[in-house]
Amino acid sequence: MVRINTKNLLIFFFATLIYALCQMLFSNMIMGKRLWDDFFYQLSIHYSVIFTMSLTDYILLLFLNKYIPYSKNVLIRIAADFIGVTIICLILLSIFNYLIYNIFLIPKEGLPPFTIKFAFGMITNIPILLIYELIYYLQSEQKAKTDSEKAKREALLFQHETLRAQLNPHFLFNSLNVLSSLIYIHPDKANTFTKSLSKTYRYILSLNQQALVSVVEELDMLESYMYMMKMRFDNAFTFQLDKGTGYENQKIIPLTLQLLIENAFKHNVAIETKPLEIEITIGNKYIIVSNNIQITNNEVDKGGIGLKYLQEQYKSYRKEVIVAHSNEKFTVKIPYIET
Repeated sequence: MVRINTKNLLIFFFATLIYALCQMLFSNMIMGKRLWDDFFYQLSIHYSVIFTMSLTDYILLLFLNKYIPYSKNVLIRIAADFIGVTIICLILLSIFNYLIYNIFLIPKEGLPPFTIKFAFGMITNIPILLIYELIYYLQSEQKAKTDSEKAKREALLFQHETLRAQLNPHFLFNSLNVLSSLIYIHPDKANTFTKSLSKTYRYILSLNQQALVSVVEELDMLESYMYMMKMRFDNAFTFQLDKGTGYENQKIIPLTLQLLIENAFKHNVAIETKPLEIEITIGNKYIIVSNNIQITNNEVDKGGIGLKYLQEQYKSYRKEVIVAHSNEKFTVKIPYIET
């Protein structure tokens, strides 16, 4: 949480020193002692206590951040803070009592009882942990804000790169070539193909202000895109879409499905005798895109975005794109993004 460097060490030293001075003053006021009697001896004792408490509280904070973060349950985290501080005070008080009475052989007469020292230790220790928690909270908020801005920037970059990739001459040439053939052979299909092409481009151009889209929007665009692929490859591939339930309001990065399908065509052979088999399953937690593996050596348009870049986009939202493949099948699991 806090980087260990000279600046942080100095801040820690002076903060604990000032807090030790305040606690020493408070202790002298309660016990009716003069502040300047054995000043450096008192300061060394109080500073040792404050330093030890600060160090153990920091270790407690790291432990709780790892195993009981606030994101899981706030009440449990608060209870864990209180229990942790109590245990720390009991342990430290037992250690200091042993040092005072058994090592330094200081008599118990005139010293406060265990309960008073424990209460004083709790009053001293709780503010330390509260300050740590406040610092951690502020840093977490700042990190969340920074990550959010980063995600927005990368999402906009993704849209720009995607738009550039889709509007490249190779994609346009293939689309127009198919359209040219259909005009003379199947004018009705040419009309439908033109509408699908227009719808696809219109969807791409509409993404300028959208970092995320709903699965419903993506599937609507995919229908037009797959129609164009069908006209282009005819019986050289099969496509199966399995829609579950509960996905309607889920969000993903725009053109995720189109990119994965393009990758399938780009990296695999697709001919009538060896059709490419593409399957998409819309689940509750993931969208699963898979295809059979028929590696081709003729990989055109290598300057596209690629699966690796798509993984980076989801990582900016703290989501992992899961990739698995065997000798026969390549599978990608796309997580939904909470908004």
